[in-house]
This record gives sequence, structure tokens and C-alpha cells, in this order.
Amino acid sequence: MSLQPLRVVHLITELNTGGAEQMLCKVATRMNRTRFRCVVVSMSDRGTLGEKISEHGIPVFHLGMAPGRPGVGGLLKLCSLLRKGRAHILQTWLYHADLAGILAGKMTGVPRVIWGIRCSDMDLKNYRFLSTLTVRLGAFLSPLADAIVVNSEEGKRVHQGMGYHARRMCVIPNGFDTRSFHPDPEARDGLRRELGLDREAFLIGLVARFDPMKDHGTFLRAASILCSRRENVHFALVGKGMLPGNRQIAGWLGAGLQGRVHLLGPREDMPRLTAALDIAVNSSAYGEGFSNSIGEAMACGVPCVVTDVGDARRIVGDTGIVVAPGDPEAMADAWGRLLGMGGDRRGRLGEKARDRIEESFSIDRVVSRFEQLYETLVPRAEAR
Repeated sequence: MSLQPLRVVHLITELNTGGAEQMLCKVATRMNRTRFRCVVVSMSDRGTLGEKISEHGIPVFHLGMAPGRPGVGGLLKLCSLLRKGRAHILQTWLYHADLAGILAGKMTGVPRVIWGIRCSDMDLKNYRFLSTLTVRLGAFLSPLADAIVVNSEEGKRVHQGMGYHARRMCVIPNGFDTRSFHPDPEARDGLRRELGLDREAFLIGLVARFDPMKDHGTFLRAASILCSRRENVHFALVGKGMLPGNRQIAGWLGAGLQGRVHLLGPREDMPRLTAALDIAVNSSAYGEGFSNSIGEAMACGVPCVVTDVGDARRIVGDTGIVVAPGDPEAMADAWGRLLGMGGDRRGRLGEKARDRIEESFSIDRVVSRFEQLYETLVPRAEAR
């Protein structure tokens, strides 16, 4: 008798181009189709990734909920999808999906509900009351989850301290596609032409949505310091909200940064753009679990400067520089050290960074970890 594939429903708050959303996409589209049958459900709309996931033959549904405001109608629609799909596993991603998933999963009798936590130490005073309440409720309800997947050791430690059920937690880090993200010498010249820069211009990049935890202010203060010390250094800000119309960013751009900071917004060509950088940066002040942008930069052979938040230190190891969060002077000094190495030494450091990703954080290794977890919780011999 042939074994039936496990039916896995992935529930996430939205499907726009963010770290958790990209990771869900990579996991769902790479799982063994003979062993797992995946469905993806967005609590809001199909976002920018819905079509991409559908192209892999994976059904994508959306519940039409307003962001951050789960509604009864959306919850009932989710219950209907779970019943019709006879899900064996409901894998949720991010706090709001965790809560909606535990309610719908218990109401419909899904055998196993697995939560997904993607951050570390959130500074809740920077977020709305409902977001804070969601995190606190998560701690209270966490014993109901059959497993809690955390993407960083620091995230596990912090959430245990907040009251999340310790014995339910396991760490599965983010994984990276080193075939898509790889060194690309032509990308360097191409992006500089796009930005109107000369070939020798240094380019330092931060890929992050506009959010208090990402601390763009410290990045730009560090940029101002470095510009006062070096000529021909430019900075690229990439991600949601990184557009000229962002008034707060515009207010941070003093005279010394005019023409030196390039606001590129969300991009669809991230492998090319990342490979074009001389240095990649994570300036987060708190909350970061496992940075996708840093792992992608390392896969492209780009040295990184990161703040000591979440698992950043564990990710870069000895292939980059770690500085204290909120310290623009230390960040500017670190950039200066890497630029002062010269192209050859910086290139060797980048090669070492790529090797580290291939050895420890490849997407194939990470998908295998998810598959093992699912089959441990619901052996396929029990699937009906």
C-alpha cells in the first residue's frame, strides 16, 4: 500500500516581499511532492508572492482580512479551507497567524498545529496595542501548539523568557538558495550605471523595510560619518518604504548625504542588486531573529557589518564585523575597516562568507529540517 502525502497548510499574515514570506515561499515550493502536499493561505491578500507560489502548482488562498485585524468572517473561511482540505498539519508564520491558526486548527480538528516565530526581542513600545496584545496572548496560548519553530537561538531564549512554552520550541534557521544568490561581477558595473556612479564608487547597502526595529537612523548617521572621511562612497536603501516620498528618511538626509544615498524601494532583482554591493549591512536595534538579507549577501560573497542583535553574530561568524546596536561611530569605523582592506582581501572574506552559507544555511538543508519535523509529528503511515 502506497503512503499518502501529508497535507500541509501554511498560514501567514500576508504574502508581500518580506523575510518570513520569502522563507515560506522557499520551503513550500521545495518540499518533496511525493511526501507533502502544500497549500498556502494569506490572511490578507495574495500580495506580491502569491502568483510566484501558484506557478509552482501550489494552491494559494486569501482570507481578505484587514492587516492586524483578524475578523470572524476570515476565521470562518479559514476553518472551511481546513475542513475541505483535510489538513494533517497547519504551519503558521508570524504572531497574528499563530493565534488565528490555533483557533481554527482546534475548531476543525487539525491533528497538528505548528507555530512560527521569526523575531527575537521585540521592543513592544514601538508597536500598536493590538500587536502587543497578540504577542502576550501567544505566550498564554503557546502550550496548545504542537511545536513552535523559531528561526534563531536568540528568539528561542527571548520567547521562553516571555512565557512561551519552552518544550514545544525547536530552532530551524533561515535557508538560502546559493544558486540564485551568487557572486556576479557584472552586477557591480550594472547597478553603478543605473545609479549614475563611476565604476570605482563604493556601494554600501541596507535591505530592510521601513520599521523602527531596522534603525535606518543609525545607518544614515553612520553614513554621514563615513562620507566626512571618504570620497566616492554611496549608500543604497532597499525595501518597502525606501522611496523619496518617505518624509522621515528625507529628514535624516543632511547636506553631507545629498546625492550619496539612493532610495531604491522594493526590488524584484535582489540577487543582482545584492551581488553589486561592496558591503551589506544589518543595522537593527532589536527584534531581528535571523536576517535574510545578510544570509543572501553572504551567499553573494559580500562581506557584512551587522549589529549584535538576534543571531547576527552566529550567522556571520568570522566572515564579517559585528558592532553594538545604535552606535553609528562603530558602524562607520567597521565600514572603513572593510573598505581599507582593498578589493582582494575583501573578496577573500566574501568567499569565506559564501562557504559558511553553503555549509550551514543552505535552503536544501533547512527544508529537510521542516520535512523531518512534519513526519515526526504525523508519520505518513498514519495519514488518511
